[in-house]
Amino acid sequence: MLIKRPSDIPSSEITSKSTYMDRRKFISGVAATGAALAAGIYLGNGGYETAEASTRLTGIVKSQFSTTEKPNSLKDISNYNNYYEFSTDKYEPNVMAAKFRTRPWTVSVEGLVAKPKKLDVDDIMKLAPLEERIYRFRCVEGWSMVIPWVGFPLSALIKQAEPLGKAKFVAFESILAPDQMPGQKRDVLTWPYVEGLRMDEAMHPLSILAVGIYDDVLPNVDGAPVRLVVPWKYGFKSIKAIVKIKFVEGMPPTAWNRMSPSDYGFYSNVNPKVDNPRRSQTKERRIGEFLKRETLMFNGYADQVANLYSGMDLRKDF
Repeated sequence: MLIKRPSDIPSSEITSKSTYMDRRKFISGVAATGAALAAGIYLGNGGYETAEASTRLTGIVKSQFSTTEKPNSLKDISNYNNYYEFSTDKYEPNVMAAKFRTRPWTVSVEGLVAKPKKLDVDDIMKLAPLEERIYRFRCVEGWSMVIPWVGFPLSALIKQAEPLGKAKFVAFESILAPDQMPGQKRDVLTWPYVEGLRMDEAMHPLSILAVGIYDDVLPNVDGAPVRLVVPWKYGFKSIKAIVKIKFVEGMPPTAWNRMSPSDYGFYSNVNPKVDNPRRSQTKERRIGEFLKRETLMFNGYADQVANLYSGMDLRKDF
């Protein structure tokens, strides 16, 4: 079984609290050295590793949907990253996002709903009990991680908004802040970043809104203060720094599909049988490992989500 309940997970497969805290001390020390900054190798802490105790999240419960695989270190998660709003480099965003302002922050819930609302990020954290979800995370570029997200099912927010019958899709929009995000001053993508899910995908229990990693608030570089995580899809579907969630009737545009529709489909499910025009998707390299591993259909979540696509041609609807 790829997914087990918390009681089935051997303690040896989960990063211990003491190891995690030792990593925090080590990373903070490295980030403090001018040599590391000058070298551009491990580029700092994004305002996260030196966070005060007030950033700690409490009342977190372990989720039955977690994978049994060992999570990547916090250093891996926060220092090898795609965040084009800051830079197309993998390492630069962590430092460039350090002073990104995540308070005050409001998420607008609108469109075809009975109860539109504007939610402060602190209100969002109270929508449902926070859970630790240890999910596989697969990038279309061929690398992967295992990340201990903290969040809650997206369905909790959707139910409170009460979508109308015509609402078939959920559209997401990131913040547009070129004064803070230098990458938005370039036309790498059409800004702001947008994404979308079909309603049944959004309501699936694996789809979450994440507000933390391990037991702290999200690092800026990982999408603070709130982001989407859809573990059976490629990572670019999991939009960061969300400011708008809109319920719509027609399929919404998505950032990468709009940039290159032949390369990036709306569904963007992890499918090793469908190659990106520039690379095979049959194998992946887990960050921290040398050898490649086989890529799993739906990123290993086929038992949970394959029924969503029954009767669809997954080579055409990629």
